[in-house]
Amino acid sequence: MTLEEKQAQLVGFWVDQGNELVAPMAGEKRTSTRYEEATAHGIGHLTRVYGTRPVEPIERASWLWGEQARLQRETRLGIPALVHEECLTGLAAWKAATFPTPLAWGASFDPDLVEQVGRAIGSSMRTLGIHQGLAPVLDVIRDPRWGRVDECIAEDPLLVGTVGTAYVRGMQAEGVHATLKHFVGYSASRAGRNHAPVSAGRREVEDVLLPPFEMAVRDGGVRSVMNSYSDIDGVPVAADPYYLDEVLRGRWGFDGVVVSDYFAVDFLRTMHHVAADSAQAAALALTAGIDVELPSPDAYTTLAAQVRDGSLPESILDRAVGRVLTQKEELGLLDADFTDPPREVDLDSPEHRGLARRLAEESLVLLSNDDILPLDPSASPRIAVIGPNADSAEALMGCYSFVNHVLAHHPDVPAGIALPSVLDALRAELPSATITHAVGCEVDGEDRSGFPSAIAQATEADVAIVVIGDRAGLFGRGTVGEGNDVDSLDLPGVQRALVESIVATGTPVVVVALTGRPYALGWALPPRATAAGTNAGLGSVNSPAPAGRTSPTEQPPLPAAVLYGFFPGEEGGSAIAAVLSGRVSPSGRLPVSLPRSAGAQPYSYLHAALGGRTDVTSVDPTPVRPFGFGLAYTTFEHRDLRADETVTAGQTFQVTVRVRNVGSREGTDVVQLYAHDEVASVARPVAQLVDFRRVSLAPGAEQVIEFAVPTERLAFTGLDGVRRVEPGRIRLWVGSACDDVETSATIDITPAP
Repeated sequence: MTLEEKQAQLVGFWVDQGNELVAPMAGEKRTSTRYEEATAHGIGHLTRVYGTRPVEPIERASWLWGEQARLQRETRLGIPALVHEECLTGLAAWKAATFPTPLAWGASFDPDLVEQVGRAIGSSMRTLGIHQGLAPVLDVIRDPRWGRVDECIAEDPLLVGTVGTAYVRGMQAEGVHATLKHFVGYSASRAGRNHAPVSAGRREVEDVLLPPFEMAVRDGGVRSVMNSYSDIDGVPVAADPYYLDEVLRGRWGFDGVVVSDYFAVDFLRTMHHVAADSAQAAALALTAGIDVELPSPDAYTTLAAQVRDGSLPESILDRAVGRVLTQKEELGLLDADFTDPPREVDLDSPEHRGLARRLAEESLVLLSNDDILPLDPSASPRIAVIGPNADSAEALMGCYSFVNHVLAHHPDVPAGIALPSVLDALRAELPSATITHAVGCEVDGEDRSGFPSAIAQATEADVAIVVIGDRAGLFGRGTVGEGNDVDSLDLPGVQRALVESIVATGTPVVVVALTGRPYALGWALPPRATAAGTNAGLGSVNSPAPAGRTSPTEQPPLPAAVLYGFFPGEEGGSAIAAVLSGRVSPSGRLPVSLPRSAGAQPYSYLHAALGGRTDVTSVDPTPVRPFGFGLAYTTFEHRDLRADETVTAGQTFQVTVRVRNVGSREGTDVVQLYAHDEVASVARPVAQLVDFRRVSLAPGAEQVIEFAVPTERLAFTGLDGVRRVEPGRIRLWVGSACDDVETSATIDITPAP
């Protein structure tokens, strides 16, 4: 291979981006290279062939097959391009299914179902000649003010890693390579700001941020990784061989390809200022371990010249080229036949919609219920459906859905898939009900002119369903999503005032929140009933309010129920209607703590004792609802937790717990097993999820759940900087959430021989 041919394999090209600003900083003038010139010696990737604008999938596939055949025919080496697309909530293409956002995956606590979703998405991609998907996001949530929280799975690394690895397995089972994002530290930025510096210590990185990626590499066999935009302690990850080479490849044995996040290589020059020019940026990134520059050639166009003048060793270039060609060989590209493009494809099949509906149903979290839910479907109630998200399909989807990511630029183009809103779904679910509708207010802004109509309709109704929350978008086009960071966790605009005005009518109110982040909803929720076994180390959400705060007895009237949905996708409206009617019992659990306020951030349930409520400060960071919380239409009892008395460090221990449905309705419980290291060499979290299981039980039925827990889940970075399982006593418990101890046991970890 000539130097130019090698260089060509290490860049992508955004063939028809035009003026579509669907990626960060895409509006900057970057390269004027024409496509014909860029592909003269071949090309590494074709960027977002289907996901840049609304194109008819079959017509686009015909073009792609022809273009791949041209690369085989007209370039000296005849190597086809690898095609990549976004696939965070489904294939980001026109007429393709839109699944729930990753926060909903986490809320479901159902990795098996997420694996099926990943497989369905991978199948669609493979049919259209797409080889690599830019998902999943394995960033552990550290601050809900960050706009990209809606792309993340949870605030717990085990849940993130388990669910994310399941998605990887599903997608790669269909012959499409998944891409882990964003390696590493992106979500730990200061004050939750996008692209902001990260000040995480080595222990936080090793014990919280890295484990999900390690799981997906070691257990999921992922074939591609994408770097984080951030710098950690001043060192940009895109130029850091410690993470990209020593940890990822050396320690974990990853032998796939590392691709740059869009424009990240040139950001070393323009944003981090660690490179004087594009050539230096390219050398830093390639040497650190970034094999491919995406989305188009900016800095890597200098590589051949740098090798020629001796400033860059050719062995560094060859290392990346070898990885890229190996990946193309794995994908069957080197001997692919492009003479027969697909003639038809259904990207939103009944199978896709069925999976989307199941995942949406499992992800909905019931936060409170004063016996108003489920609604009686046999009655003929008058229902006022109110709020800015009640009749909005866009409100059901995240920022990387095709509708919000691309069609926002094409308002006259139909979605191409059925997208029933909550209002549509309620009318279908409750045909005997009299349903009226009022917007009340917009998602954002201060306009209250719609309040009187909404109040009038609520006054005449038997129940009011108020649908509030976010509108996902990018870089100011929305209230959550990439670049839409906030300094407040209050609901956007005047939505709180709308809810309070409807509650004041005296009509029972059900609040449905459709959001991409957890909001401070303490004003809408009753005090949580204190469990007898509440873990004192975590702090109780029912403790007396600090001085100057409103006590529960002074609280104004509340909504009768609050149902939380994290952008539940194309079938989200139907799932919400099914839960409200009682046809489906809610089973989602909070994948991220519901905050008390923005001033209590950053917060994680994985805090050590000093990170919770204490007597030496007036600030109470205790969340309004904790990680793992969620109600059902029945009640589950957990008892008889039993564990091995001892286990050797590095081995697996057995735990059993008895779960009983003590209510009158069938339901699904998420059995959560937590642990706390009672005395350790460094401060450890007061609670840590070590296993979980979904179990469905009929009224009165019970089941013994068995857990096999590797002690490695309790590993942490010690004083010597080495991550290991430390001997000592571990307290285990099961309850309704991370801070609820219904039944407990202890186990002693003994030293390895």
